[in-house]
Amino acid sequence: MVEWILYSYIALVGLCLGSFYNVVGLRLPIGTLWDKARSYTPCCQRKLSTKELIPLFSYLFLHGKCLTCKTRISPIYPSIEFLTALLFIFAFWKIGFQVQLIEAFLLISLSLILIVSDMRYMLIPNKLLLFFTALFIGWKLLFVPLDMWGDFILGAMIGFIVLLVVAIVSKGGMGGGDIKLFALLGFVLGYKLVILTFMLSCFLGALIGGCLMLMGVVKRKQPIPFAPFIVVAALVSYFYGNQMIDWYFAISNL
Repeated sequence: MVEWILYSYIALVGLCLGSFYNVVGLRLPIGTLWDKARSYTPCCQRKLSTKELIPLFSYLFLHGKCLTCKTRISPIYPSIEFLTALLFIFAFWKIGFQVQLIEAFLLISLSLILIVSDMRYMLIPNKLLLFFTALFIGWKLLFVPLDMWGDFILGAMIGFIVLLVVAIVSKGGMGGGDIKLFALLGFVLGYKLVILTFMLSCFLGALIGGCLMLMGVVKRKQPIPFAPFIVVAALVSYFYGNQMIDWYFAISNL
């Protein structure tokens, strides 16, 4: 019973934070994050009422439409709220009450804000990366012995250099935000897992991008947001990367 109460509480916190992450992802790139104006509908610019501010459930109660003009609300809002809650629950189930859970929550939070920002503006805000860089450095200073920092520093260097080389070779195929993001992920994950993240993100990007082209959703050489592929790969690597690497070497030695 206590366990279910705890999971419910984590889900509720995740839903509320997911709603906030939507706001950050939409407002930070255009410099309106700290505006004091109350949240408003993007379609008719009407201030949201209290019953429209309940994470996830407002979308369900309103059947995904604006209360006033009946314009369909983007499903990205409830999706981010639901994913935040789901990933927070998963992280707690996977890690439990350990200090690493803080780092996992930070990585999940960064990932979801980046998805919103990159899908809406195809932009990874520098301020967001700097803010989370400070948080991750602070966490490692508090909980990680200094003799283990070599792995994280090497990971940051590899993440930066690999994406920089890709950007140069592809003549702008990778943006500066992607390069900085991989440097941060390298610091969080270490050099082995950031290499795995790069490989997985390329695979996901090629697979999903190819499917979208076959379906006619995007055209050839049309730019698509790459940050969602990066953060999905980073989360997979964070939670399962070491097992995947061990499995790979075990298969290779057969």
